[in-house]
Amino acid sequence: MSKDEGMTIFEKIIRREIPAEIVWEDDDVLAFRDVNPQAPVHVLIVPKRVIARLGEAKEEDGPLLGKLLLAAGKVAEKLDLLKSGYRVVVNSGPDAGESVPHLHLHVLGKRALAWPPG
Repeated sequence: MSKDEGMTIFEKIIRREIPAEIVWEDDDVLAFRDVNPQAPVHVLIVPKRVIARLGEAKEEDGPLLGKLLLAAGKVAEKLDLLKSGYRVVVNSGPDAGESVPHLHLHVLGKRALAWPPG
């Protein structure tokens, strides 16, 4: 198996091997539009260093986890979601709808979102 075969789609997007509509980026985090949006605004925010899922994060991952949430706020501001509101979602594991084993946040907005979800 080649090195690329074991990579997730998010790793390939981070490496610019697969195109994505990037909306925000810094040294540690990348935010891009979801190709299957569930709201008029649907952005995925991924750490550039792989953490498979939230339950596998370690104590030393704390600063990176914080950066993901800060990035969600920056993305929401950039995409004019602050006034109307937005939702940040983490799906962890198959029952939660996780489809890529690379921790990521969903930022959803520009429509009313029901509660409870699912």
